[in-house]
Amino acid sequence: MGYRKLGRTSSQRKAMLRDLTSDLFINERIVTTVTRAKEVSKMADRMITLGKRGDLHARRQAAAFVRNELATVSETEDEIVVQSVLQKLFNDLGPRFAERNGGYTRVLKMGPRRGDGAPMAVLELVEKTAVSSDVEAE
Repeated sequence: MGYRKLGRTSSQRKAMLRDLTSDLFINERIVTTVTRAKEVSKMADRMITLGKRGDLHARRQAAAFVRNELATVSETEDEIVVQSVLQKLFNDLGPRFAERNGGYTRVLKMGPRRGDGAPMAVLELVEKTAVSSDVEAE
């Protein structure tokens, strides 16, 4: 079997993965259980790959998966800029990982959750790594 069932029906599992993936794109870091983090990591990598492609078909495929939520609200001198999760995916995250071939997320394990002892993890987007100037100098 190629995926984890996470103790839920298929519709509940899909809804949870959509929510966690959208929250990851909004906050760029979430805390969840290790098994959920591994599944969300797969989905997030697929969505960022669509964001890198950037064509209309990729945008529609991503729009069918991510939630229609506000990602950022910023104010300039004369206007207020509102950005949805889909816009952030294609305008910010896609270009940010343009030079990277996969591996857009990182799962860092934490201690057990207080209460039920479930193993917890931090799921975060990998920061853009600058090419070392030492390597270019040689």
